[in-house]
Amino acid sequence: QLKLVESGGGSVESGRSLRLSCTASGTTLDNYVIGWFRQAPGPEREGLACIDERNGSTYITDPVKGRFTISRDNTKRTIYLEMNNLLPEDTGNYACAAKVETTVQAMCAMKWFGRRYGMESWGEGTRVTVSS
Repeated sequence: QLKLVESGGGSVESGRSLRLSCTASGTTLDNYVIGWFRQAPGPEREGLACIDERNGSTYITDPVKGRFTISRDNTKRTIYLEMNNLLPEDTGNYACAAKVETTVQAMCAMKWFGRRYGMESWGEGTRVTVSS
């Protein structure tokens, strides 16, 4: 069974950068679409960046386009979220999730985690705090 663990969060000043890691274990990532999501106070998730492990295609959502990028290191079974020029409104809990039989656009449009929404796996998240 696929397990995802996030790391790399922390507290930074506005304008700084952070790189988050989503490391997988249990099964291969070959058939999954992996997404990074942010959760500010409230139940809904905001999709940020998604990558299709089948072909490497990526999708960045408009709120973070130009500042965030997503990449992968297959040898380390890790998906990265590179975040530049961080703003106070980027503060939140950042989690990665995996789903099969979807597209990067559809994955990034999801707002809820859970098996009822077709998610195969998701992590607990890592906290990012950006101060002004």
